[in-house]
Amino acid sequence: MAELPKIAQIGAYILRTKAKSVIKIEDKDILSLIDSLIATAIASKGVGIAAPQISQPYRLFIISSHPSDRYPHAPTMSPTAMINPRILNHSQETVKDWEGCLSVPNVRGLVPRYRQIEVEYTTQVGEIKQEVFTDFIARIFQHELDHLDGILFVDRIENEADLYTEAEYQEIITDVRAKVRGQRSEVRD
Repeated sequence: MAELPKIAQIGAYILRTKAKSVIKIEDKDILSLIDSLIATAIASKGVGIAAPQISQPYRLFIISSHPSDRYPHAPTMSPTAMINPRILNHSQETVKDWEGCLSVPNVRGLVPRYRQIEVEYTTQVGEIKQEVFTDFIARIFQHELDHLDGILFVDRIENEADLYTEAEYQEIITDVRAKVRGQRSEVRD
């Protein structure tokens, strides 16, 4: 297998640049880029990754949701390429929840996002899809779409107190898991 591309880190110019639309989806470079994004998302255990994160200036990202140490309650969604994605509509309700980013290592934050979004994107076989996403999948979509516009999740933080180190985050979710397990055992007793 080819070597995985390096993930651009905060401070890289490409992460602050608006990506350009993909014109020829069937182009072998675009199809190869999709394969690289999927492989990188899987190898890094990420739930999504955008082309600018591997220094490619295209409006293209992957959503690959799955439960993990970082997101233990994430739903499962097979790696899905979303080309020239956009939000058509969104709920008024926003929810503040945890986010991190492969391009912003060792930082987590509570980020407000729309709870439900109606989206449109083109698949890697050229099909235009419209879907409604809610909760965690909607959050991933909005996070990755921000990457295409040069925005990082830390830009969306409303209050500095909503930023945490990875170690602080792990401690918090470990405590939450322990409380949930304790509540389950109380119910069984």
